[in-house]
Amino acid sequence: MAWVSLFIAGLFEIAWAIGLKYTEGFSRLWPSLGTAGAMLLSILFLEYSLRTLPVGTAYAIWVGIGAVGTAILGMVLFGESREPLRLACLALIVAGVIGLKFVTPAAS
Repeated sequence: MAWVSLFIAGLFEIAWAIGLKYTEGFSRLWPSLGTAGAMLLSILFLEYSLRTLPVGTAYAIWVGIGAVGTAILGMVLFGESREPLRLACLALIVAGVIGLKFVTPAAS
């Protein structure tokens, strides 16, 4: 369950990072509330996963999911660069996240 919680935390990490773009400096009420809610949920799911997963591994995976997901949505939603070297760097982050998952003992 810790791994599922960590994945959900990463999804909320993406949501709040993208949400920041829509808050326009926290001047828009609904995007600001949605972003704050996603921040809170991201931290709560991360905290739950930390009850059984090593903090370094969980944090690195949380940040990795957030970084890659936000970068991909930035490309899709905001027309950000899709140059091959950028995609290759994102692939390296994904490889690191997968590697950490495989070398971390199963949560008990």
